[in-house]
Amino acid sequence: MRLFCFPYAGGSAQIFRSWSTQLPPGVEVCPIHLPGRGLRLRDAPYSRLEPLLDRISEALIPQLERPYALFGHSMGAMISYELARRLRDAGVRQPLHLFLSGRRAPHLKDEEPPIHDLPAPEFLNAMYRLGGTDKAILENDELLGLMLPMLRADFELVETYRYLPGEPLDIPITAYGGLLDEEVSREQLAEWRQHTRESFSLHMLPGNHFFLTSAQNQLLRLLSLELTGLLGKLSQG
Repeated sequence: MRLFCFPYAGGSAQIFRSWSTQLPPGVEVCPIHLPGRGLRLRDAPYSRLEPLLDRISEALIPQLERPYALFGHSMGAMISYELARRLRDAGVRQPLHLFLSGRRAPHLKDEEPPIHDLPAPEFLNAMYRLGGTDKAILENDELLGLMLPMLRADFELVETYRYLPGEPLDIPITAYGGLLDEEVSREQLAEWRQHTRESFSLHMLPGNHFFLTSAQNQLLRLLSLELTGLLGKLSQG
């Protein structure tokens, strides 16, 4: 099976580079290279979700001949969830499982003021406070000049997202959160339960919003257990 992985705002596919060595051998880790970063640094980033979903769907649908699951952290969790809804509505093969990390359930309102259109100094201060973005980028004028459009676009994409109510998915959901995350609470993660007719589970891990990195070993152990179960069901037909 394949595991398609979507990064957080400001992140790239590089954050998933070591996952294949810690997940079951039957899982092909497929990090998604979003425009404006990494190998696609010179491609214009998207600042709205719908056109990005159009592009991702177009690229992904030919790759769905094998069973697959979706994993996303923060912005990536939002993309994964809405992608699953998009594929369902298109009558395309659904993922076996959604793994959603560091993101409140979509029907919950974001109480934080938007930052994507702040003047550069204030925007960069907000980046420092949030963490997650490599300080080498934020402190290097040349790198920052390359990355700033992507960072702003990612936050605009997240901050302009509006959830449209619809039928729950027929896909199991597992949510992960950080015990010290000041951005997303356990209660907000637990609300994902409303968005599936199938099973739901929640795991809290040590660390803040970026426990994805700091608690990577613990996260991948939990993920491996679930993926091993999925592989077992596939082997049984």
